[in-house]
Amino acid sequence: MTSAVQSQPVRTPRLARFAWGVLVYNLAVIAWGAFVRATGSGAGCGRHWPMCNGEVIPRPKHVETVIEFAHRATSGIALVLVIALFVAVFRTYPKRSSARRAAGFSLGFVLSEALVGAGLVLFELVAHDASMKRALSMAIHLNNTFLLLASLAATVYFTSGGERVRWRDQGLVRAPIGAALAGMMLLGTSGALAALGDTLFPARSLAAGLAQDLSVGAHFLIKLRGLHPLFALVTGFVCTTAAVAARRARRGDAAIDSVSRVLTGAFLAQLCLGVANLLLLAPVALQLAHLVLADVVWIALVFLGLRVFAARHAVKVEPAVSPTSDRGTVPLR
Repeated sequence: MTSAVQSQPVRTPRLARFAWGVLVYNLAVIAWGAFVRATGSGAGCGRHWPMCNGEVIPRPKHVETVIEFAHRATSGIALVLVIALFVAVFRTYPKRSSARRAAGFSLGFVLSEALVGAGLVLFELVAHDASMKRALSMAIHLNNTFLLLASLAATVYFTSGGERVRWRDQGLVRAPIGAALAGMMLLGTSGALAALGDTLFPARSLAAGLAQDLSVGAHFLIKLRGLHPLFALVTGFVCTTAAVAARRARRGDAAIDSVSRVLTGAFLAQLCLGVANLLLLAPVALQLAHLVLADVVWIALVFLGLRVFAARHAVKVEPAVSPTSDRGTVPLR
């Protein structure tokens, strides 16, 4: 099969629906993982992995064990689903296809996600640990999760008939989209650390929380918690700019119009949830909703980028013309 044929978009509806299912299921697993962190249940299985308290199926004596074991079980199912998606895509699509690459990245990131989770347990960076090591591991965990979701979203895009993507020769629209992607990863990292700070250093009132944030001797997680709203405002502006730039650069593309509106609306809703989180002192239910909506914003941004950078939008660059030719043309002045 020629590369020209391989580059043509191929739509496989059943496989696309399965990819959507795997993506949504992973969102649910991520939310449950946040519930584990918010309830301090990360040590519910002790310092054992993959077994729980040294048992394959534990006899739980504490609710923390139930919560942590449920997270491990659902994460294991997520791994199986991604492997199944990977196999299905490789059996359906030819070599060097974009769908294969996306599915391969999905498998790689779900495996690294499992390794990061194992590291948190084995090194006891769970429960009430407030060390810099835990903060760094949370940042790594969040960014790996974002990359996993991006890979799964790309698998959905290509199995749904999406065109191959080309980053080069796409004009000025690359800057706002790239800035929005980088900003969301930074915002997600600060959000993960802010949520950890809320869990480890809960405030009794809004005034007490603000006093914690402004205290000179405050723990570094509390100081980072205070910066998160500022990051959110800046990133919101960048994402809105990216959405507007995408619509202007690709006028007439109904899909880009729809995704850009979803992105803008989801981010505005996210800001409202952030304010509610602040005023209500970060209840667990709002933390989970805040995280899921952040993932939705990220996925919408990834879909927008994939659509904007479709290869057909790339500007054709003409080869440079030599000032002289074989026919003895007079050099250009």
